[in-house]
Amino acid sequence: MTKSNSSSAFVTLVSVFFFWGFVAASNDILIPVFKKALSLTQLESQMISFAFYVAYTVGSLAYYITSKIRNQDILNSLGYRNGLALGLFISAMGTLLFIPAANNASFPLLLGGLFTVGLGFSLQQTAANPLAIVMGDPAKGSQRLSLAGGINNIGTTIGPVIIAYAIFGSASSGNTTLNLEAVKTPYLILGAAFLIVAVIFKLSSVPDKIESVEEVSNEPKSKGSPFDYPQLYLGMIAIFVYVGVEVSTASNLPEFLMQKLGVNEQSVAPYVSLFWASLMIGRWTSAAGAFNISETGKKILNVVLPFVAFLVFLITNVIANHDVTHFYFYALFIVLLIFADKMSNGQPSRQLMIYSFFGIAALLVGIFASGEVSAYAFITVGLFCSTLWPCIFTLAITGLGRHTNEGSSLLIMMIMGGGVVSLIQGYFADHVVGIQQSYWVGVVCFAYLAYYAYRTRHLDVSQTATKGH
Repeated sequence: MTKSNSSSAFVTLVSVFFFWGFVAASNDILIPVFKKALSLTQLESQMISFAFYVAYTVGSLAYYITSKIRNQDILNSLGYRNGLALGLFISAMGTLLFIPAANNASFPLLLGGLFTVGLGFSLQQTAANPLAIVMGDPAKGSQRLSLAGGINNIGTTIGPVIIAYAIFGSASSGNTTLNLEAVKTPYLILGAAFLIVAVIFKLSSVPDKIESVEEVSNEPKSKGSPFDYPQLYLGMIAIFVYVGVEVSTASNLPEFLMQKLGVNEQSVAPYVSLFWASLMIGRWTSAAGAFNISETGKKILNVVLPFVAFLVFLITNVIANHDVTHFYFYALFIVLLIFADKMSNGQPSRQLMIYSFFGIAALLVGIFASGEVSAYAFITVGLFCSTLWPCIFTLAITGLGRHTNEGSSLLIMMIMGGGVVSLIQGYFADHVVGIQQSYWVGVVCFAYLAYYAYRTRHLDVSQTATKGH
């Protein structure tokens, strides 16, 4: 493949990363909208997150079982281009369910649509992540994954704003009427985009096969099962609770804003957008060291890139006519993040430990403070979730040898934590402690992540990190 063809193929590939982020973050706008329109409890509304994220596990299990029955990996048989196209087609079929879901105000159909979209994303994830590594210089695979992660976060930042605009119109209009039928329009456009990109993949130069890399002769003999490695099975729990605290913090944020700050459904979008933009800010901060430039240049980028990401958030919301002046001081939290990033010195276990403690501190401030202070404390959790996926993933697969691919698939299955932990927090919000105190669930999640960082601090983490969901 020529350099120009490789570049164009990679651009095509990263488009799916944008889709993943767009839909995942937009779910946080659908939660308060359907909760009010259908008089759902907070627990019931969290089924939106559950249906979407549990689809990843169902899809991964189906992929694993089918491959075992066929005695051949599905993507190796089907081809990676066909696999991506099929995943996009499945997701497009899911968006069609938004038509009857919106027209009939049907919660089950909405859940079915999101579940189907998630199934397609599961297959796309399985194909796209390894492709991003091999499409170019292997030494720069992690850089390409970081770039893909940045594209994902653009989707998470603008998705909530676009969905809120489709439902309520311009922020300046002052409209607070819930128009469920308007929900279907952006998702149908997204479904059409899925189909167009599926055709593009079929015709593209994206590799259809990935050559297997033989184990080096001096590698220690692998154990009999991936579950013989504590870093993997403990890492599976870590992925589960990491995705859980990330998703549940965001999906319960609208309810907190409405109950404690009096924010209406139409006005929660910029807050949700800022949470997901915080992940972009954090990832761009850590990505500064990946550039092949001088140490001075890296230090400059380490400061500049997170503020560029913050600017993307501000511009997106200004275009949507949201007032962003009260978000300016969030720049102070970005300075704190830069400090935390420097403390980690690029070591996965160290960064996981530091960010987990910062995450606990942010949640405790949110739980015990009030008003805007609590809201911004919960939002900063996004900053400290930003790079936890690559930290956990790297630690979990270190030393697995021939079990590395199997271990990777097991880790992807645990994305379902985003749905399960959201349900748990929704239950505590409804029946036990109320919405603000329900964030203790997140504290428990971060506490386990700190424990995992402690348990894996001895591992050789020379392997490159891989990208988030």
